[in-house]
Amino acid sequence: QVSLVESGGGLVQPGGSLRLSCLASGRTFSRYAMGWFRQAPGKEHEFVVVISRSGGSTSYADSVKGRFTISRDNAKNTMYLQMNSLKPEDTAVYYCAAGPVYTTTPTIYDYWGQGTQVTVSS
Repeated sequence: QVSLVESGGGLVQPGGSLRLSCLASGRTFSRYAMGWFRQAPGKEHEFVVVISRSGGSTSYADSVKGRFTISRDNAKNTMYLQMNSLKPEDTAVYYCAAGPVYTTTPTIYDYWGQGTQVTVSS
């Protein structure tokens, strides 16, 4: 079992930055590929970015490439999402997820956090 807790969301103006964190419980964090997904009102879960177990491989959605950066610290059981140059269309609830394989498909992930709201508005 893995328990995930996101933090760092909030209200930011267009062009601003936020850093999300995802803290995992347990000693097996390094066994999981980790991903960030987001869900805007009335829309499906959208893939944002995935990072491999070691952190050596990452894959980004085209919509965030060049603006968002994922990282993980396995010693701290924590994953991060640095979001720069935020746009109103980035507004959503952001979820971190842990899964057995490196994939962009949300249904493959076994564990999910409760989500943190990110609102980009002037």
